[in-house]
Amino acid sequence: MGTGNGQTLGHRLQTARERSFVGRATERALFRSALDGDDDAFSVLYLHGLGGVGKTTLLRQLSGDARAAGRAVIHLDARMISPTPAAFEEEAAAALDTDGVVLMIDTFEQCQALEAWLRTRFLPRLPYNALVVIAGRIPPDPRWRTDPDWNDALRVITMQGLGEGEARTLLTARGVPAHLHQDILAFAGGHPLALTLAAEVAARETSELGDWSTARDVVETLLAQLVGDVPSQDHRRALEVCALVEVTTEDTLLSGVGQSAPVLFEWLRSLPFVESGRYGAFPHDVVRDALLADLRWRDPRGFETLHQRIHGYLLDRVRTADDSAVMAETRSLLYLYRTGSAVADYVTWTAQGEVYEDNYRPEYRDVVVRLAKEGEGTETADLVAFWLDRQPQGFHVHRRTETGEVVAFHAWLNLDEADPDEIDRDPVVAAVWQHSNAYGPSRPGERVAVSRFAIDPAANGRTSAAVDLMVTRATAEWLRAARVSWSFMVASDAEFWRPQMEVVGHSPVTMDLHIGAGTYGVFGHDWRVVPVAEWLTRMTREVLSGTLPSVTHALMLPRPEFEVAVRAALRDIGRDDLLTVNTLCATRLANDGAELRTLLTEAVETLAKSPSDEKFYRAVHTTYFCRVPTQEAAAERLGLPFSTFRRHLVQGIATVCDRLWDRELNKQ
Repeated sequence: MGTGNGQTLGHRLQTARERSFVGRATERALFRSALDGDDDAFSVLYLHGLGGVGKTTLLRQLSGDARAAGRAVIHLDARMISPTPAAFEEEAAAALDTDGVVLMIDTFEQCQALEAWLRTRFLPRLPYNALVVIAGRIPPDPRWRTDPDWNDALRVITMQGLGEGEARTLLTARGVPAHLHQDILAFAGGHPLALTLAAEVAARETSELGDWSTARDVVETLLAQLVGDVPSQDHRRALEVCALVEVTTEDTLLSGVGQSAPVLFEWLRSLPFVESGRYGAFPHDVVRDALLADLRWRDPRGFETLHQRIHGYLLDRVRTADDSAVMAETRSLLYLYRTGSAVADYVTWTAQGEVYEDNYRPEYRDVVVRLAKEGEGTETADLVAFWLDRQPQGFHVHRRTETGEVVAFHAWLNLDEADPDEIDRDPVVAAVWQHSNAYGPSRPGERVAVSRFAIDPAANGRTSAAVDLMVTRATAEWLRAARVSWSFMVASDAEFWRPQMEVVGHSPVTMDLHIGAGTYGVFGHDWRVVPVAEWLTRMTREVLSGTLPSVTHALMLPRPEFEVAVRAALRDIGRDDLLTVNTLCATRLANDGAELRTLLTEAVETLAKSPSDEKFYRAVHTTYFCRVPTQEAAAERLGLPFSTFRRHLVQGIATVCDRLWDRELNKQ
């Protein structure tokens, strides 16, 4: 039986939507001013933001506002349109002939390739009083802003999450009891879709969720609501791969689920909480987090196996990528460390796309030097100019996606030998060579790598979108470099970066290096002591266990201290208990006193194999292995004048030190 009021189900849905809509007052007010034809009103409103931030919901609300103002509304979903000019114009044809039309274009990232055509060919043909609202994930092309035709006609809004008050209002509108609000906000933040999904679960399943204090219960309920039953174990594994990696492709899925990857990839794309972009498919963040939390709790060994398999696949891609793809591949690998790792605290993760890395070119010189002066002062700017003359190929600039402006830069220097001019000119390089020569000199064919400048004036030495790229570049260099003895990192805010440097195996070289008015920290890692494979194992263990294991780096002694430790070990050769506390047992040479005693004995015995060294062997062996009370007694036993004996002993000890030092440097 009808109600007799003539309204439709659509009216009822619209009323419910308006009742539950919260926030976005600024965007709606701006849109109403355009509807009213204010003098400074825009013609195109460009909304961009992360998936699930509420772009589609706002578009629906703005459509209602437009209809209430008597405007005709045409709504296009780019997911349903082939990304060609002909297909787009066919769908939007009515807009060309409708006075005062409001054209809504949703999920514009799906036809981003049409942006230039839309700006220059299609939109100018709309009626004079038309309004256009574009919503997508990707910011507008910088040419919108540089084209004088669009100076007054375009407004751009980056959509953010809801404020706490708005988020609470949303929860109340969704029927969530007030005592659950705080826990849900802690879970979902201000992200509208996450709030909506969590609110739906809380409102329907409050009796099961209790007070939301048990994360596992929340995760299980969310998965039941959002994912439901999956067809098979292979389908569940495909979901878990999709949750683990930043973006899923058929190739990525193949490494995780095998030959059924093509079919499973199409299934993933059909799921309502999985979105497809230019580079592959990805789940909404709240689903991603729920899937991973569930897997880690339900099957920790399965999570470890999957993580290691995907890690190996992505690592191989980093090592084999060409220069144009290496940054994207390295970011994909780093994404595996997004949770459960201290690395996560030093990468923004959410700032991808704000800036991009570009190769340095001579025309960037002035802006790079200017950025150095703005960020760290005149002295650093002079050093940047010095290194631009010497190693311009080591510099990368970071450009803002929206405008193309160079806003930051990074320099990765490769030092093949200690150049006196470089040492005299740059205090960092002087410190680097002093440290590496003392604790483990480079061997022939090896080089020292230095992340010398990492300058984003806006970041003030902390994290930013540009610094994300610098971290990614450094990681790529670590993973791909050949014949690198040491790598060094320089930080202007050394104490802030110190925990991160320790996590990635770079120990402090100096924390108070002064250049101009700035104080810098230098951190170093000897890749012969902890090679890449061992370093990655340690990093991955942190993610899988959730805790950072004890530092197991071997000690690298400066050569003078190394020789002192060898002499002490020779004196204590008969005492394993004393040998065990010898500093050499903290190096790569030996793990305990017994092993050190064996190494010393072997080194001394090699002297006896060379006729020219035999006299040195007799002096060392008699002094330390025959238990004579004094060196004078050893000389008397050998029938040598004491001065001759001392000369033989000193040369013999020096030869033993040389051989053990060489063993230390070359041990793998």
